[in-house]
Amino acid sequence: MKRYYINKNSQSNGDHEIHTELCSFGALPKDRIDLGYHENDRSALNAGKAIYPNADGCAYCCPLIHKH
Repeated sequence: MKRYYINKNSQSNGDHEIHTELCSFGALPKDRIDLGYHENDRSALNAGKAIYPNADGCAYCCPLIHKH
């Protein structure tokens, strides 16, 4: 299982990106909300959408849930 977090800061389109803990494109620790460990990206996306309904996956570390 991987550990995920969501960026507190939105992108210019309003989305809050979900990243794995090892992603080099992620937010600084102070700008993250921990989503915990998940078996897959879809599960992490569901957890992220409970916080930010406009959550989206990172194109690099979570391409299966990246919509833009």
